[in-house]
Amino acid sequence: MGADTTRTRLPWKVLIGLAARNIGRNRWRSALSLAAIACGVAGLILSGGFVRDLIFQLGEAVIHSQSGHLQVAKAGYFELGSRSPAKYLISASEARRIQAEKIDHVTTVARRLEFSGVVSNGRSSYPIVGEGIEPEKEAKLGTYTVLRDGRALSKNDRYGALVGAGVARAMDLRPGSPISLVVPTVDGAMNTVDLQVVGTFQTYSKDYDDRAVRVSLATAQELLNTQGVNVLVLLLDKTRYTAIVARELGAEMRRLGLPLELRTWDQLNDFYLKTVALYKRQFGILRLIVLIMVTFAVTGAINMSVIERTGEFGTMRALGNKRRDVIRLVVTEAALMGLIGAVIGTILGASLAWAISTVGIPMPPPPNSNLGYMAHIRLVPSIAGGAFLVGVIATVLASLPAALRVSRLPVVEALRRLA
Repeated sequence: MGADTTRTRLPWKVLIGLAARNIGRNRWRSALSLAAIACGVAGLILSGGFVRDLIFQLGEAVIHSQSGHLQVAKAGYFELGSRSPAKYLISASEARRIQAEKIDHVTTVARRLEFSGVVSNGRSSYPIVGEGIEPEKEAKLGTYTVLRDGRALSKNDRYGALVGAGVARAMDLRPGSPISLVVPTVDGAMNTVDLQVVGTFQTYSKDYDDRAVRVSLATAQELLNTQGVNVLVLLLDKTRYTAIVARELGAEMRRLGLPLELRTWDQLNDFYLKTVALYKRQFGILRLIVLIMVTFAVTGAINMSVIERTGEFGTMRALGNKRRDVIRLVVTEAALMGLIGAVIGTILGASLAWAISTVGIPMPPPPNSNLGYMAHIRLVPSIAGGAFLVGVIATVLASLPAALRVSRLPVVEALRRLA
């Protein structure tokens, strides 16, 4: 016993060398284990990259079809403005004072005036939600908006209208169709204007397309009898700068004492945050499932290898090695196999992601949308790193029961199993 307690443990260099030779002993068994690990890691990279692309494309669709990166409005507008937008108007002087277009990363500041009313084609009427827009700026902002028929609004279309696909379908409208808008002014009186449809459009939101009519800002201001606007929509050069610009713009508005508030694009679209949370939960469950599957797939191979080598472990114990040396050897072998399999899986996953993204994956329209899109597999370092760790951890976990079991066998019983 005294000799056993003073004996030094096996060096890591020796352990790794033994583990590498043991992996090469039964090549078919090792190949099957490596294949299971590599497929699990590659599957996580592909599924995680696909989910990340869904999240990215949903966010960009929201930003570049309706909300922009940031919106500025009168205090209270975002909570109550949909009921009475005329009560929450930003004056031209207030818009000029904040000078949002001079902030770094801001590329476009578009003004919008919102209203509700009724559209008529001479035969029937239909309730709508309208927007007065600046056509040139909206063209830069709305790159995800699809023009289904006709053309977009231009600055010369003082009495032109761009209608949502749902409105066009319900009212049997097409480019050139005459319509009339009946809208209450900011003073509560009713006003009307005759327009001509120049085109129909679709965004990511079917509900919006079923009610939307867009006219030039000058037309909307004439119709509502006001020079104000409801929101300033900011477009940035990169989405990742949203929080930075929001802090700077918020500080500037507070410094000027303006009764304005701002919202970021994700705050304006709470369904986006809920969708992201759902996708992340689903991917977390998938990662757990892959971890369990790889663990079970590798467990059988490791158990078989340990059983076949029980006599060797007994010899190690008889020569004075401790139980922990046996455990370390089995776990090191599993960790080495996990590392090799994870490397293969990472390379395989990255290669498949590149190949699939080159072609693209045609996707049907998501819920509450009419527009399909082309999905890709995004290579995200954090996802690839997480998949790599899952491959290694699953293999190590699979080795622990076998390592503990063989280390507890009496030396005499282990030696009996020598061939």
